[in-house]
Amino acid sequence: MDAIARRFRGFLPVVVDVETGGFDARTDALLEIAAIPVIMDDAGRLQTLEPIASHVQPFPGANLDERALAFNGIDPHHPFRLARPERDALEHIFDPVQQLLDQHGCSRAILVGHNPFFDLGFIKAAVERTRLDKRNPFHAFSTFDTATLGGLAYGQTVLARAVRAAGLEWKESEAHSAVYDAERTAALFCTIVNHWDSALRSQKPRGR
Repeated sequence: MDAIARRFRGFLPVVVDVETGGFDARTDALLEIAAIPVIMDDAGRLQTLEPIASHVQPFPGANLDERALAFNGIDPHHPFRLARPERDALEHIFDPVQQLLDQHGCSRAILVGHNPFFDLGFIKAAVERTRLDKRNPFHAFSTFDTATLGGLAYGQTVLARAVRAAGLEWKESEAHSAVYDAERTAALFCTIVNHWDSALRSQKPRGR
């Protein structure tokens, strides 16, 4: 079994962020999705792979809340978005994640997110619409929440504040894009877990 599979009981952490046209996963459009797989180096430290991302075309009949679009700055109908249909966008994410599961001997991907109930909900709704249930590599309900971990480690539950408290860079001008928010969430997750694992290793008694 690969080191990352041993560390997380057979799960592969994949940091996910979505940008949407509202808050209701059943009715509102999925507009962007980014996924960043997390693996372990030879020293036992978590590290991230390159983001896998896609702009997504609103599904037929999808609601687009103007307040949500003003917040994330997305023009769903911009000709240069190069957005994929929802099914193609999901397959673009799912296929390489499944390859990594096979490569590292993991049974499922576990979604890492900042308040991941939101992100997982939109993925599950899109999977249901596109009938990709058997292709979905993510665990149906288990997640890792960096809002909780940030509160534990730094007393901060807002992503920007937790990232800064961890000594990491945060650029407000780049926030609210799926790729940037996923990258910052991934950096926060790896920093917290690596600090925890390092502290545990330092407490183990050394042999004579």
